[in-house]
Amino acid sequence: MFNLCGWVIFGFFAGLIARALMPGRQSMGFLATTALGVAGSFTGGFLASVIWGGSWRFFTSSGLIGSVLGAVVLLALGRALSK
Repeated sequence: MFNLCGWVIFGFFAGLIARALMPGRQSMGFLATTALGVAGSFTGGFLASVIWGGSWRFFTSSGLIGSVLGAVVLLALGRALSK
C-alpha cells in the first residue's frame, strides 16, 4: 500500500517538474500529471537502458532526473503528434 502511495507522490512531483520545464501551457489535472510522471519514469528507464546498454527490460523505472526527462520527452511527443 505504501509503495503505491510513494509511486503516486513521486509521479506527481516528476510530472509537475516536467510541466514546469516544458514551455507552453499544458492543461492537465492531478491524475494526468501523475500518470505523466509515472510514464516518464518508465520512459526514462527505457531510454537509459538503450543509451548505456543496460538490460533490455521495458518496464524499468528510473530516478527523479530520468523521470523528469522521460516526462519531458512524452510531453514533446504529445505536442508534436497533436499538431
